[in-house]
This record gives sequence, C-alpha cells and structure tokens, in this order.
Amino acid sequence: MTALFEHSPWVEERADARPSSGDRHADLMAVVHAATPDEQLALIRAHPELAGKAAIDKTLTDASAAEQASAGLDRLTPEEFEQFHALNAAYREKFGFPFIICVRLTDKAGILAAMQARLANDRETEVATAIGQIGEIVRLRLEDQGA
Repeated sequence: MTALFEHSPWVEERADARPSSGDRHADLMAVVHAATPDEQLALIRAHPELAGKAAIDKTLTDASAAEQASAGLDRLTPEEFEQFHALNAAYREKFGFPFIICVRLTDKAGILAAMQARLANDRETEVATAIGQIGEIVRLRLEDQGA
C-alpha cells in the first residue's frame, strides 16, 4: 500500500490512535494541523523537489514518481529542466523547504507559474500553502486506494 505522506508515517500512526470521525482525510489533516511547527516543517521537507535530484537519481517514492510523471516532469526539455532547477533553488533558499504542489491537479506550465508566483509570498503563507497542497496530494492518494 502506498504511503499517504512522504516519509512521515507518524501522521497515520497518530490518526490511528485517535477516535475516527468517519472521514479519513479529515482525521489525517487534523493530525497535521495539530502538529508542532517543527513537525509540520519536517513533513514539508520530507517531500522531494519537483524534477529534482531524487527524480534524476530514480529515488522518488513510487507515488511521487507516478505523480510527477503525470504532469510531464519526467520528460522535461533541457530548458524546462533549467527553469525548474533555478526556481527550486530560489524557493528553497527563500523558504528553507521544497516547493509543494499537487502536480496531479495541474501541468508543467501551471507548476512553473505557481512556483514563480509563490516566490512572492511570505514564509507563513507558504507553510500554510504547502500543507494545503499536501492535503490535496493525500486526498488523491486516498481516492486511489478506494478509501
């Protein structure tokens, strides 16, 4: 079974230790929202950069590899790769964590536009946005599992 959260089993473990509301996604996201700021940052940082080193090295999780491929990130031109690399570096330098977006809900052009636009945000906004995007990723992974 695919892990719902990238390298962060603690979210599912904590949700399983609580009474269920009957809405698995809501239960999981309640754990994320109740987590400490450091735990939330660790969750965000557990995600790979888009079209980054893990994709090149083929060390992405199966779910991330499939999701990035669905947006065409496994078929970038050299120019597109350079754009992603530069934006990833600028984003990580400004915020201290990778850019997170639910790639299954957009395409290469949409991702690049979002990366450029979100560089103008403050850190608090980006933490909240990243957590919201992780929520969308998890929602789709749950749907894939039929949950």
